[in-house]
Amino acid sequence: MWGHDIMAEVIVSFRVLPKTVEVNLDKLEEKLKAAVEPEKISREPIAFGIVAINLVKIIPDAGGELEAIENKLRAIEEVGEVEVTGMTRSL
Repeated sequence: MWGHDIMAEVIVSFRVLPKTVEVNLDKLEEKLKAAVEPEKISREPIAFGIVAINLVKIIPDAGGELEAIENKLRAIEEVGEVEVTGMTRSL
């Protein structure tokens, strides 16, 4: 039986908004990287000086994994909002 013992992975995109426009984005990025070790990280200007940080993370397709990552992101003091913006199975 091919592949039955291998857990599938999911590629998840997150948008993280800082609590305020005064948050130091460089420091916030470092905290995000330390917390969840994303595969990719980028910035996206939103409006009125607010810049979102977009993360891409590959996680096991298992119960509780997505919630655990969201909780790690939300636990960072400078984080105002965390949103899942996309999810797809990896090959």
